[in-house]
Amino acid sequence: MAASVLKTSVNTKSPEFEKNTRRLIDLLTQFKNQEEQIRQGGGAKAIESQHKKGRLTARERISKLVDPGSQFFELGAYAAYEMYEEWGGAPAAGTVTGLARVCGRIFMVIANDATVKAGAFFPMTAKKVIRAQNIAIENRIPTIYLVDSAGVFLPLQEDVFPDTDDFGRVFRNNAVMSAMGIPQITAIMGMCVAGGAYLPVMCDHILMTEGSGLFLAGPALVQAAIGQKTSAEDLGGAKMHAQISGTVDFREPNDEACIARIRALVDKIGSPNASPYSHIAPRDPLYHPEEIYGIFSSDPTKQYDMRDIIARVVDATEFEEYRAEYGETVLCGYARIGGWAVGIVANQKKHVQTQARGSDQKRLEFGGVIYTESAEKAARFILDCNQNRIPLIFLHDVNGFMVGKDAEWSGIIRAGAKMVNAVANSVVPKITVICGGSFGAGHYAMCGKAYDPRFIFAWPTARYAVMSGDAAAGTLVEIKLKQLEREGKKVDEKQKKQLYESVHATYEHQTDPRYAAARLWVDAIIDPAHTREALIQALDAAALNPHIPEFKTGVLQT
Repeated sequence: MAASVLKTSVNTKSPEFEKNTRRLIDLLTQFKNQEEQIRQGGGAKAIESQHKKGRLTARERISKLVDPGSQFFELGAYAAYEMYEEWGGAPAAGTVTGLARVCGRIFMVIANDATVKAGAFFPMTAKKVIRAQNIAIENRIPTIYLVDSAGVFLPLQEDVFPDTDDFGRVFRNNAVMSAMGIPQITAIMGMCVAGGAYLPVMCDHILMTEGSGLFLAGPALVQAAIGQKTSAEDLGGAKMHAQISGTVDFREPNDEACIARIRALVDKIGSPNASPYSHIAPRDPLYHPEEIYGIFSSDPTKQYDMRDIIARVVDATEFEEYRAEYGETVLCGYARIGGWAVGIVANQKKHVQTQARGSDQKRLEFGGVIYTESAEKAARFILDCNQNRIPLIFLHDVNGFMVGKDAEWSGIIRAGAKMVNAVANSVVPKITVICGGSFGAGHYAMCGKAYDPRFIFAWPTARYAVMSGDAAAGTLVEIKLKQLEREGKKVDEKQKKQLYESVHATYEHQTDPRYAAARLWVDAIIDPAHTREALIQALDAAALNPHIPEFKTGVLQT
């Protein structure tokens, strides 16, 4: 039987298609300009200062480390975006993380950006490094650290030092990763002081460049603490650690030599265990991915067919749709992406005319809403993918679960609980892409951040919160007005409008994907036309972990 090739009837010449394309390209241009600014780190003067020390910047080091012709897939670029402005900001949280090919193998790279406050750790810096380590742990990705950091940013030490997702967790993860057999290579290419000195020493290989420093306390602190005067080189320089303390494995003259040595070491690492997931030679989609710009509508009042998006992401545009005529507001089906077999769970944004359950009456189901039947279908599909070792991809554009008497009578809560249970206990890799809205419990059921997706990406059009901006603003304003009435204050229509606009603007800002990415609720904001490439990167990484735990759901609502 031939595989099912998705057919598309998209009119690329229609005014709606052209309008959507312009809107998305304008938005992408804005995001790309901001990302370019973020990549400047601490700015031109800080970059020049780094060069005067004979050192490369974090991004320059990474560009020399990765295989020629390959792309560094950056994660967490928007970390700390619009945060710490009272301290001059911390672009990318002062560290660069992402997936790279080194000698043909996938590595997680974590590099301090010394152009941002000398690479000091802000609260979000620690969380970003830990997120990168957690991705490495979940997917068994070997990791390279390029260390160049002054340690904790002292004015904010109370938010960096003590908690389970703070600075100390980085070193705990070093130890855990080593025990799990995940290779870790560290290159000290600048300062590495105080508690941060434990990071390199807890890794498998330690390299250090001339002019760098590795010590628990710098010369000034040593003199203040015990009255001993010493130079930085004698206290913790590369020569001392190579010849006297025996702490470093390789002493290198400069960044270029150090990076060459890293690549030579990587070249000797043994092959990973075979992946348990089905993989064949990849095939390109039949349609251009850029057409997603015109198909997708970020206007919540507009409809589009999610199958048209899927058709431009999956191999050969082949999609075996599961229970295609049942629970149609959630699409489920099998496909391949980059040769990897996947199960796709996606919100359908087209309204659907269907038969009401237990009745001969027709009813209209709204696109982007999860109904009882669609939740039950998705839960069953997720169970099947776990049974058959098929990774799961979730494509979000969801308003939430259906509400109202009919929905409650149909057992919507029970069906939703079944779907959430299946997602929560799923043991195959889960990868989430937030395309449009992702609101309320719909966000959870579609594998939001709390449900441990291996990777979570967002389009620039993504919006997610408890409810949409319009709904939230209306609710919050109503509550405020009742409060003012109880206080005996009268509010005219003009004041009501101003209050609504103020609340709406604040809420909309907080639902922006940059706000989410700043707090690491998403790993990367991606170009919709590059969704396929991002998913392939994530699937390639996820396949490095050959271990699949036993699948159990506990008490499943029936």
